[in-house]
Amino acid sequence: MIFQSDFQTSASPAKSPSKSGRSSRGLVMCCAAAFLTVTGPCFGETPAADPLVARVDGVEIRQSDLALAEETLGKTVPPQDDAKREYLISFLSDMVILAKAAQSRNIADEADMQRRMTFMRNKALMDRILEVTGDEAVTDDTVRKAYEDVILSAPAEPELHLRSILFRFPDPNNEAEVKAAEDKAKAAIKRIAKGEDFVAVAKAMTENPAGKETGGDMGYMTRGQMGQEYADVAFKLEKGAVSAPIKTQFGWHVIRVEDQRTRKPLEFETVRDRLEVVVARKAQIELINKLRAETKIERIDPAETAETPVQAAQPAQK
Repeated sequence: MIFQSDFQTSASPAKSPSKSGRSSRGLVMCCAAAFLTVTGPCFGETPAADPLVARVDGVEIRQSDLALAEETLGKTVPPQDDAKREYLISFLSDMVILAKAAQSRNIADEADMQRRMTFMRNKALMDRILEVTGDEAVTDDTVRKAYEDVILSAPAEPELHLRSILFRFPDPNNEAEVKAAEDKAKAAIKRIAKGEDFVAVAKAMTENPAGKETGGDMGYMTRGQMGQEYADVAFKLEKGAVSAPIKTQFGWHVIRVEDQRTRKPLEFETVRDRLEVVVARKAQIELINKLRAETKIERIDPAETAETPVQAAQPAQK
C-alpha cells in the first residue's frame, strides 16, 4: 500500500556518522584492501574502461577503486577534483601498504576476513537487486497510477487563508509573562475593533519577524497543518472575522480568516520525484516479502546450540 504520509516532507539536519556507520565503513574498506592486494581493480572492468591511476608495489589502483573509496568515505573527501583525486589515491595507497603489513606479520584472522568479505559481497548483491527492482518498477504508467491512488483519490479537504499576530511568552510557567503577552493580544484586538487594518496592526505589533514583513500572512492551511488550538478556533470563524486571543506553546495569537476553499490536489510534476521513490520502495518491499515467503528461514534457539559444560576430570582413586 502507498501511504499519503510519504508526501509529508520535513528538513532534517545532517547527522554525524554513528558508531554503526563507522563500523560499516571500516568493514567495507578492510575488505576492499584485502581484495585490492589480491586482485587489483575492484570491479573487474577492462583497463580501457577502468583507467589505471596508481601502482603500489605492483598492486594496481584504478578509477573504479577511487569511485568505491569516494562512495565509502562520503563527506570526508575534499570537493575539489584535484584534491579529491590525490586524497583518494593516498588513502587507497595507505590501505594497500597497511594491508600488506598486516599480512606479513600474520596478524589477520583469515576466517574473520572471509566472513567479512562474504558479508560485504552479500550486502552488495542485496543493494544491487533492490536498486534494479526499484528502477524497473518506476515507469510513467506506474508513477501516474500512484498519483491517482495517493493524490487524486484523497478526500477533499477544506483549508483557510489566515493572518496571525503573535505575542510570545518565553516561560510558559511564568504567570506574569503569560499575562503580559495576553494583554498585548487584547490590545491588538481593541485596535482592530476600532477600525484599524489587521495588516497594519500585525506589522506594528506582532513578535513574529516574518509576520512584520507580511502583515501576519500565513497562507492557506489545512486543519492538520494548524494544530488543534488554532484549528478549533479558526474553522468556527466566518470569513473576515477576528478571533479572541488563542494560547499555544508559542504564545498568544490573534487570527483573522481571509478566505476558505477546498484544497486542490498537488500537480503531478510537483510530486513526481516523491512518487517515484514510493513506487520503487513498494516494489522492493514486495520483492522482499515474496522471497521471504518462498524461503525456509530457521531461527535457532541459543539454548539448542549451547554446549553441555565439560566436567572437570576427577583425580584417580588410589
